Parts: sequence; structure tokens; C-alpha cells
Amino acid sequence: MKSMRVVSGCIALALFCAGCQRTTALSPAEAQTAAKLDWLTNFESAKAKARAENKMVLMDFTGSDWCPPCKMLKKEVFSQPQFADYAAKNLVLLEIDFPRFKKQSDEEQAANEKLAGEFGIEGFPTIVILDPRGKVVGQLGYMPGGPTAFIAALEKLRP
Repeated sequence: MKSMRVVSGCIALALFCAGCQRTTALSPAEAQTAAKLDWLTNFESAKAKARAENKMVLMDFTGSDWCPPCKMLKKEVFSQPQFADYAAKNLVLLEIDFPRFKKQSDEEQAANEKLAGEFGIEGFPTIVILDPRGKVVGQLGYMPGGPTAFIAALEKLRP
């Protein structure tokens, strides 16, 4: 009887994971849009660019290759042309990734861990928004509504 519950639980988990994979895979057009975005991975470079261009920094603390809400945020917001257009004009994008399967250098892992500690990150995705001077102006996460809702939330944080 106990083994039947274990088997049933495993089947349910497998179906859930399969559903997550299907709903978060990017279409070819979304992948192309996402590839056009200039995601930096160095915090100091992002801050310097934001100061020079008078833009906000969008820090995406993500588990890019394993976190279902992170994948949904990428598919529903970051890979959409409306967000790409907004980002090009208003944001410096910084990805702080905590992958499980993708390789990172020891230096990048250490830098990302340090930033997660400094910004008090407790879950993924967490989006931290900095003003052009590097001051935190807000924090977001996954939200339904696609790029329109996400951009509206960003606009409320503009200094």
C-alpha cells in the first residue's frame, strides 16, 4: 500500500514537471527576442553602464535552468518584443544566475553568492531594481500579465 502511494506521488511529480517544461519552453521567435537582450553578468559593469546611460538596473536573481517561475518570467516577459523595446531604452539588465546544470566559473558563482547575500535574496525569481546611482528602488518577482503588467510595475519604481 505504501509503495503504491510512492509510485502515485512519483507519477504526479513527473506529470507536473513535464507540464512545467512544456509551458516554459521558448518558441523560436521568443528565443530570438531573448537573444537580442544584452544581459550583463558583472555587477560593477552594470552599475557603471547605468550611471553613464542614466538607466535603472534590473537585477534578475534566477535559477535559469531549473526554476519554473524563472522560466515563466523569461518566456512571458523577458522574451517579448514589448519588454525588449522598453529595456533597450530604460534598463541595464543584469543576470545573477544560480543554475543547477549550466557551468559557471568559480568567480561568477562566488560573486553571485555575495550579491544574493548583500541583497537578502531568499527565493527565485527575485528582481531588484536600482536607480542610475545604484540605490535600491524596488523589488519584484514573477507576476501574471506579461510585459504590460511588468513594465507598469517598473514604471512605478522610476526615480
